[in-house]
Amino acid sequence: MNAQSKHLPTVFDVQRIRADFPLLSRTVHDKPLIYFDNANTSQKPVSVIEAVNTHYREHNANVSRAVHLLGEEATAAYEGARDKLARFINATSRNELVLTSGTTQSMNLVAYSYALPRLKAGDAILTTVMEHHANIVPWQLVAQRSGATVKPAPINERGELIVEKYMEMLTPDVKLACVTHVSNVLGTVNPVREIARECRKRGIPLLVDGSQAVPHRPVDVQALGCDFYAFTGHKMLSPTGTGALWARKEHLEAMPPFFGGGEMIREVRFDGTTFAEPPHKFEAGTPNIAGFVGLGAAIDYYESIGFEAIHAWEQQLLAYATERLREIPGLRLFGEAKEKEPVISFLIEGAQATDMATLLDLQGVAVRSGHHCAHPLMQFYGVPATLRASLAFYNTREEIDAFVTALLKVRKLLM
Repeated sequence: MNAQSKHLPTVFDVQRIRADFPLLSRTVHDKPLIYFDNANTSQKPVSVIEAVNTHYREHNANVSRAVHLLGEEATAAYEGARDKLARFINATSRNELVLTSGTTQSMNLVAYSYALPRLKAGDAILTTVMEHHANIVPWQLVAQRSGATVKPAPINERGELIVEKYMEMLTPDVKLACVTHVSNVLGTVNPVREIARECRKRGIPLLVDGSQAVPHRPVDVQALGCDFYAFTGHKMLSPTGTGALWARKEHLEAMPPFFGGGEMIREVRFDGTTFAEPPHKFEAGTPNIAGFVGLGAAIDYYESIGFEAIHAWEQQLLAYATERLREIPGLRLFGEAKEKEPVISFLIEGAQATDMATLLDLQGVAVRSGHHCAHPLMQFYGVPATLRASLAFYNTREEIDAFVTALLKVRKLLM
């Protein structure tokens, strides 16, 4: 059994869970806060906040550099987070996990340490129209330096990847394929296992952006069959500046370091330097130790609830929110895939996204407006921006009702 499946509650007690998140009790502009910006960053439970606090109060020291007790305690907690992450995503070994500042650093690590040394003129990197900029721009940068190109696979109007077209585009010139597990704008869940299977047949490594998947569903990298899986901690209850890159052992062993400095070496001499074994050869400098202590606590929190319960509740919220939003005149939904996570992007006819988000904030509702770091997707739909309401397991149906009431009020003001 995956560790994420343990300790399932018989009833999902959302009010008890909400009590674990101090910020959810805030008022904003004299209104109770409704936090629907979880795809941007999640709120943090008390256990995570206290883990970071305790680290700084009782265990603060650098890792892997001292034999005194504080150093040993800090190192044990930091490396313990790596162990928890390895179990969390079912990695074969803890040494397959490079601890990073988040998905963006993880993507750039693959771009410069894996892709760039292998690319040449005429090669290509395959990605999709629905990707976050972090799964586009690094590939463009290394393509410019190597003479390669970046090819985007298309989507349909429902916001679903046209999988057969993606497969057709896996031509011999493609040296790396990329896809998001869950779209940060549309909530679309892509068929990663199917894509990975076809990539393996062609000998093409597959990188998956898991930023929006890990907060909502169990992730098993062995079952998925991809080569690289990148994700971010702050979207999964953890402090900012945390994340990881999972990669197959053979890739990490073959990749040169991207960053150079302390703690990623065996020996430094002016006639040559030898590097540490993976993953440490990719972890130069002092890491965000307290942040990863918090990430370890976040994993404990997820496991105390269980992803089956989390996923079931979030799917109820998604269905209810979608149903309620359809009641609003002139509202256009973006992303109606058959399989989705609780991310809803929309516009209301005659209203600008930023104006609506500003007025919703005055009603206590926090949503995201803008292009969501997905310019090509906005271009596909022919809009400059959308509003995005992204839910988490600590949200409620009552919050959705209040959100719809606020939307109707804002719509009336702007019409």
